[in-house]
Amino acid sequence: MWSGGFPASYTDMFSPRRAAIDLEHISSAAKCSDLAMSFYRALEEDESTLHFKLFYPDQPLPLSDVMPIFDNLGFRVLGEHPFEVIDRHGKSVWIHDFTLQAHTGRVVDIHRIRPIFEDLFRRVWHGDAENDAFNRMLLTSYMSWREIALLRTFARYMRQIRFSNSQTFISNTLVNHMDLARLLLEYFEVRFNPDRFQSDGQSKAAQQKLEIEFNAGLDGVDNLSEDRVLRLYMELMQATLRTNFYQHDENGGPKPYISVKFDPSSIPDVPLPLPMFEIFVYSPRVEGVHLRGGKVARGGLRWSDRFEDYRTEILGLVKAQQVKNAVIVPVGAKGGFVAKRLPDPSDREAFQAEGIEAYKTFIRGLLDITDNLVDAGIQPPERVVRHDEDDHYLVVAADKGTATFSDIANGLSADYGFWMGDAFASGGSNGYDHKKMGITARGAWVSVERHFREMGINPALDEFTAIGIGDMGGDVFGNGMLCSEKTKLVAAFNHIHIFIDPTPDPEKSFKERKRLFEMPRSAWTDYDTKLISKGGGVFSRNAKSIPVSAEMKKLLGIKSDRVPPNMLISHILKAQVDLLWVGGIGTYVKSAGESHSDVGDKANDGLRVNGAELRCKVVGEGGNLGLTQLGRIEFALRGGRMNTDFIDNSGGVDCSDHEVNMKILLNQAVAVGDLTGKQRNVMLEEMTDDVAALVLKNNYRQTQAISIASEDAAVRLEEYRRLMNTFENEASSTGRWNSCPTTKPCRSASSTRKA
Repeated sequence: MWSGGFPASYTDMFSPRRAAIDLEHISSAAKCSDLAMSFYRALEEDESTLHFKLFYPDQPLPLSDVMPIFDNLGFRVLGEHPFEVIDRHGKSVWIHDFTLQAHTGRVVDIHRIRPIFEDLFRRVWHGDAENDAFNRMLLTSYMSWREIALLRTFARYMRQIRFSNSQTFISNTLVNHMDLARLLLEYFEVRFNPDRFQSDGQSKAAQQKLEIEFNAGLDGVDNLSEDRVLRLYMELMQATLRTNFYQHDENGGPKPYISVKFDPSSIPDVPLPLPMFEIFVYSPRVEGVHLRGGKVARGGLRWSDRFEDYRTEILGLVKAQQVKNAVIVPVGAKGGFVAKRLPDPSDREAFQAEGIEAYKTFIRGLLDITDNLVDAGIQPPERVVRHDEDDHYLVVAADKGTATFSDIANGLSADYGFWMGDAFASGGSNGYDHKKMGITARGAWVSVERHFREMGINPALDEFTAIGIGDMGGDVFGNGMLCSEKTKLVAAFNHIHIFIDPTPDPEKSFKERKRLFEMPRSAWTDYDTKLISKGGGVFSRNAKSIPVSAEMKKLLGIKSDRVPPNMLISHILKAQVDLLWVGGIGTYVKSAGESHSDVGDKANDGLRVNGAELRCKVVGEGGNLGLTQLGRIEFALRGGRMNTDFIDNSGGVDCSDHEVNMKILLNQAVAVGDLTGKQRNVMLEEMTDDVAALVLKNNYRQTQAISIASEDAAVRLEEYRRLMNTFENEASSTGRWNSCPTTKPCRSASSTRKA
């Protein structure tokens, strides 16, 4: 088949014996249409020199794809010889013969390294392992790709908890102290490998022995930063409660992702506030965290685009979720993931498909280490050693980027036989459609109505002006801008366009907004320009500058004839209107005492304004984190009316909790045969209006309670001062005091009142 296909350059360089060995790899590569490899040492060469042959069908391998892999494995390439072998049918296989030498120059035990080297190279090539400096541990300590992946997992988590050292420094530390790195792996093995776990007592004794040995080894680490890295590894492993590291996939091999469950209170210097539990999921394809404030907690999962600090984003959201969940039994939870191998966004379907696969991996990572409830008893996950109590309540919901993913999550719940069934992810085909119900926006509109009512305005009958953040295709913005036919939306913006309508006709503009809301994937550019008043228009945020009409100048107080898009948005935020409706993603208002870096939303640094600069009368926060807490306080101290995001938009989570509780109850009836699945779904649908009424009643009552408390706040200033003193004292030990005013404004307000 291949006898006449070897080029002369090959036959001159290699013996028939070597060709016979290569022929097996050539046949394998041709048959499987995949990479084959051979790692060997030539007898006539120096012991420090190795050869690595790659066999690839049909086309040569790009050297730019291969060379970085060798470099990160700790080898330098001394030379490369390519050969094309062609069989009698014209099928070709390319042979690349690389001459390698370790960066250190030391002799490598080829028999020991061959299987793990070829395995890691194949994993990196196919994307099952990352190509980075951590792979040098294969050469320095003969670690397998899976052991390296475990150490890399903890390093990736370190980045998310704002550990100051870089990933390269962390990998260098492990390479420099391989004995300690090996002790870390042994500690993890003793703590979590179910095949070695015999009893709690024996496990703890073995862990204690390894910890003593590890701490003794740290005495020999002279560099303080390296000492910090190694200590943090041990502390993170000690704070780990569960892992799926020893679980198998359907083929009996290791799973392509790693999930670990932490007790954050056991991790030193982790950013506050501390959730009760945290799950971190890592793979070359996706990373994510899930933070829970308690055993019974709920909140959405977000598809984040903040690769470097997605945990910071999720931590900010979970703070709001904790308070938002005051109207329900479960405390706050929030999760988020980043897809690391997204294709070009121009290919929308491929982009979405990769996001879905990343989401699936993240969900699997959560379910892998969560207990199940079977026949009223707890069933721990297979091959998981647990260092915590039973923990079976795991509920997820939709958030930014995952609004249509509930059925996917519930499908995975069914695959795992998880006790919650389709109550695992609220919404979906048999759940409440929040956008269709408009429940989040309607709940936030209850706050807006109360603010207006206390000003003597009835938004159902009286015309009022508004600016907004978002577009009509969005749930919260779209539904919110349809809550009143008297809304005069004079300006709005999202991440792509800026919409300005200086003197809108309320009736006509309402109908046009409704048309856009009902149009799939609508944008501001779909707005009928004939209905936009004189001087207005729809402008791209990618434009170098935007012309400012006389009407826009009057509306926004601009003097220039042209302004950059970000400056125009800043002027919109500072417009003198009745309402600012927050329905989009991002933080647009801070306080004068905060820097943009304090806000943690770099994308909007160029347009953000201070709370004191807002000239609107009311802010309605249908979306999360539109203003910082100090920005809200600054706006309110100048007479502005608002609550917070966790008050205004609590309707969504309240609705989801009703759904989950009803499904848990009704699923039991289905299980015993009292109901069919179809009957259950009909019952849920028939209760839609009742659920909405209960949710909106909660929104009404909590805003009413705030208004009542505000009425006598002045005469109870001393009580509030004492309450804040209590919070401050608690904060000194827990660090939970966040963005709240000091007692100084209370004393100032009290003095003003007495005068």
